[in-house]
Amino acid sequence: MEGSKSTVASRLTSVKRRSGKSYGQIAEETGLTNVYVAQLLRRQAQLKADTAPKLQAALPELTDELLQEMMKPPLRSYDPHLIQEPTVYRLNEAVMHFGESIKEIINEEFGDGIMSAIDFYCSVDKVKGVDGKDRVVVTFDGKYLPFTEQVKIRAYGFKAKAAGKLKDFLIMKLGGAYCIWLLHGGY
Repeated sequence: MEGSKSTVASRLTSVKRRSGKSYGQIAEETGLTNVYVAQLLRRQAQLKADTAPKLQAALPELTDELLQEMMKPPLRSYDPHLIQEPTVYRLNEAVMHFGESIKEIINEEFGDGIMSAIDFYCSVDKVKGVDGKDRVVVTFDGKYLPFTEQVKIRAYGFKAKAAGKLKDFLIMKLGGAYCIWLLHGGY
């Protein structure tokens, strides 16, 4: 299937719309989060082979051609004008406003590091507040990634045969493990 990301995403979201199902309903049927389902249908995430049958069962109009397209690694990107959309703007504003405090709490609880946006789960839920009004709950659940200390290490070079040719290698001891790099690669 040839087509731009926006064309494929448009076809995928049309399948969802015609199904009459919400992202939450599709998430329930597939075992994914509602945001991840939306990411899949917008071509912002890659559909895994094990999940494809569940998604096709939830959205029977998904063609094999569309499923194959969804299993390709996507170009994860966004339209720079998206920030002008009010919901996206407010989410950005909330993260910018609370970001410094969130960073301080992450550092206090975990140490010097960040939250992964790759090993990451996101969901949006609707709850009733204490006043009985609808409230939006956005959950960011990311793996903690500590920053590493860059220490001076000893490195040793040597020559060895690789692929039938004499090559330069570099060996470095990092903690208790040795790492070997091929220098001046090429075949």
